[in-house]
Amino acid sequence: MNADRAALAEFLRARRAALQPEDVGMPVGARRRAAGLRREEVAQLTGMSVDYYTRLEQARGPQPSEQMLAALARALRLSADERDYLFRVAGHAAPDRIGAGTHVAPALLRVLDRLGDTPALILSSLGETLVANRMAVALFGDPTARTGLARSDVYRWFTDPAAQEVYPAEDRARNARALVANPRAAYGAQGERSRAGELVRELAARSPEFAQLWERHEVARRFEDHKTLIHPELGPIEVDCQVLFTEDQSQALLVLTAPPRTEGAEKLRLLSVLGPQRFAATDGAELSDEGVR
Repeated sequence: MNADRAALAEFLRARRAALQPEDVGMPVGARRRAAGLRREEVAQLTGMSVDYYTRLEQARGPQPSEQMLAALARALRLSADERDYLFRVAGHAAPDRIGAGTHVAPALLRVLDRLGDTPALILSSLGETLVANRMAVALFGDPTARTGLARSDVYRWFTDPAAQEVYPAEDRARNARALVANPRAAYGAQGERSRAGELVRELAARSPEFAQLWERHEVARRFEDHKTLIHPELGPIEVDCQVLFTEDQSQALLVLTAPPRTEGAEKLRLLSVLGPQRFAATDGAELSDEGVR
C-alpha cells in the first residue's frame, strides 16, 4: 500500500492545530503566536525529532513505521476512526480493533493528563501499561522498557518472582487470583487466537500456579479497592484504588490515592519528590517516551 504523503501532511497539520497544550497535559506557556500545538510539542509527545516530524508535515519525510504512527495517534488524541485513517494514508493497513490493541482511548488520556500529583496509569485488558504518569513510574518503574508478553503485569507476575515484591507476602495469593480473572474476561471476549489466547497458552506452559488458577474459571474485571504497595525506598504505602473503564471495558484508568493527613498521603508526597531524582539520569532516554506522561 502506497503512502499518500500530501494527505498525511494535511491531516497532521489539521489535527495539531485542533489541540491546545492543556488538551495533552502540557503547560500553556507564554507568547504563543498561533493556535494549536507547536511542532516541537508534538515531537516531544511522540519521542521523535522535530526535524523528522516537520518533514512529515511537509510531505517530504520517509514513510513512518507503525510504531511511529501509533505514537502520533496517541499524541494527537485521535479517535479509533482517525487513527485508522492515519495508518491508511501513511501506507499501512489499519490496526485490528479486535484484541488488546495499544491505541489508548482519548477520553482516558484526557483524564490522565490532569493527574500530576498522584500515581495513575492506563492498562489494557491484559494488564499492559499503555501510559503511565511520572508518579506511577516512580512507584512501579518505567513500563516502556518492556516488550512482548513481558509488558503484561499478568505475565511478569507468574514468570518473574521479583514482580511480586511490590505486594506484601500475605496479599499475593489474592492478587494472583485477580490477575487471572481479568484476562479470563479478555479471553472470552477475544477468543483463543487472540493475544489473550497467546498469553494464556504461554503462561499455562510456564507456570503451574497460573494453570491451576486458570482452571477455577473465575471471570472478572476488577481491582482491589484498597491495597498496600511496597516501594524499595519508602517501604509499605497504603493506597485506595479508583478505576475508570472505557465503555467496552478493554482499557482501564487506575488512579492511586491516599486519604489526607495519613502516612500513605505523606509517602505519596515524598514519592513526588523522590521520583524525578531516581529517574533523572535516564530522563531523556525513558521519560520522554510516548508511554510516560
